[in-house]
Amino acid sequence: MVCSVLEEMRIRSLGVIDDAVVELSPGFTAVTGETGAGKTMVVTSLGLLLGGRADPALVRIGADKAVVEGRVAVPPGAAAVVRAEEAGAELDDGALLISRTVSAEGRSRAHLGGRSVPVGLLAELADDLVAVHGQTDQQGLLKLSRQRQALDRYAGDAVAVPLAKYGEAYKRLRAVSAELEEITTRARERAQEADMLRYGLDEIAAVEPRAGEDVELAEEAERLGHAEALSSAATAAHAALAGNPEDPEGIDASTLVAGAHRALEAVRSHDPALSALADRIGEIGILLGDVAGELAGYADDLDADPLRLAAVEERRAALNALTRKYGDDVAGVLAWAERSAARLTELDGDDERIEELTAERDALRTELGGLAQALTDARTEAAERFAAAVTAELASLAMPHARVSFDIRQSEDADGVEVGGRTVAYGPSGVDEVELLLAPHPGAPPRPIAKGASGGELSRVMLAVEVVFAGTDPVPTYLFDEVDAGVGGKAAVEIGRRLAKLAKTAQVVVVTHLPQVAAFADRQLLVEKTNDGSVTRSGVKVLEGEERVRELSRMLAGQEDSETARAHAEELLATARADL
Repeated sequence: MVCSVLEEMRIRSLGVIDDAVVELSPGFTAVTGETGAGKTMVVTSLGLLLGGRADPALVRIGADKAVVEGRVAVPPGAAAVVRAEEAGAELDDGALLISRTVSAEGRSRAHLGGRSVPVGLLAELADDLVAVHGQTDQQGLLKLSRQRQALDRYAGDAVAVPLAKYGEAYKRLRAVSAELEEITTRARERAQEADMLRYGLDEIAAVEPRAGEDVELAEEAERLGHAEALSSAATAAHAALAGNPEDPEGIDASTLVAGAHRALEAVRSHDPALSALADRIGEIGILLGDVAGELAGYADDLDADPLRLAAVEERRAALNALTRKYGDDVAGVLAWAERSAARLTELDGDDERIEELTAERDALRTELGGLAQALTDARTEAAERFAAAVTAELASLAMPHARVSFDIRQSEDADGVEVGGRTVAYGPSGVDEVELLLAPHPGAPPRPIAKGASGGELSRVMLAVEVVFAGTDPVPTYLFDEVDAGVGGKAAVEIGRRLAKLAKTAQVVVVTHLPQVAAFADRQLLVEKTNDGSVTRSGVKVLEGEERVRELSRMLAGQEDSETARAHAEELLATARADL
């Protein structure tokens, strides 16, 4: 039962396509047409809907933008629905509407469920909706990393669980090793930094600055430097307020205020207002007496000792020497000292830290070796099952004597981890190098598929792999772009048969030039150009009955009306219906 179905796509101003609608069936849809008619634009369009790279060169000449719209029916609660709704998208009668616009200037926009979304979100949904395969994907299968990923995907939790644990230990080991290397390789720089900090701290400790001391000393220096003037001013002010003993006839402020107070005291009982003024004058007299007393004390206490001034200036010079190096003021110097003391403690603890990190690194390497062994064992077990299943599928794809196997090996590395008594290289995915081998016929040694498989054989190996995956890790929709390249005859018939089998549990869309493959489709779409070289809305149509026979005849012999080709086409259709 298909979980999600790509129902249709509308393509406008993309490549040779002017404006066309591609209607797809839930089962097996074959897309055919003359070379250059625009069949591959179907794959390109779907790639855009799934977050693929936008190439402005795809925009049809004369158009300002290309637009691809798709409708995907999805069941409620599916992962793609949840993610889309989180982004604010709304379903349209149980379907997701996806739109992608590419301007001729290269700007790209994406919409999902009526809401503008980042293109990256479409790529996220693609993992749950569609598996796209074309010639580039066949080449990707030749990469060892892709072959290991395929095996891990097939193995499921048997590999995924230990791989997750391995990944965590691997990341921690990388972090510990990086810190250890940083400490050991920078030992000289760190020692020089420690010496500099220690010298600075010793210099500050020798002076023993006190918070706020620089401000206090500045004030004292200012006072001592003007002691004579300050003393004269204080004495003169005292005399003006309280009188000068050497001039008993002189008039001072206290005497005048006292006289004013006595004058009012005599009549204050006659008027409350005058009484209040008398009280205020009395307060002034008290205040004058207090100020006069303080002035006298100030003059007596003023230190005009030049030795003290010299001592203050010497202390200020010592503090200034520190502030030139370690801070704007004494507070800054003390803050620097606090930070530096903490840093020095850290640097002085390097030896102990190195011991700790070394011990943790060794323990992690041991742990990683054990997890890597578990990964190898799980992959080895899964590889046997995977190879057997793919080999069985190849027998149904006109390769009855072919045998697929996996070579799981490790490389010696003195700096690696110990696995099974050997020290081997390791990486983020374990210690295994996984390579898919193919022996196309009995007696032939297993060879890497990059060297042992022809183009047609590689197409069939990839199809067999997908059929096997469909039974363990199904994808709702598969899109194959000429997966049958390099294949013909009986092998082409078998590919069509296996694609039809795959379509029983998933939606399958195939762009093909082989009539043997197209005959097995539940629906066949013809892409054809108009006289002006474009594909219009009427240029993508569903073929039924006589039209389908004519198209298969064209694909067989290049002649739609050839009786021999028509007979062969009808035979292909009959064979396909019998199998279904």
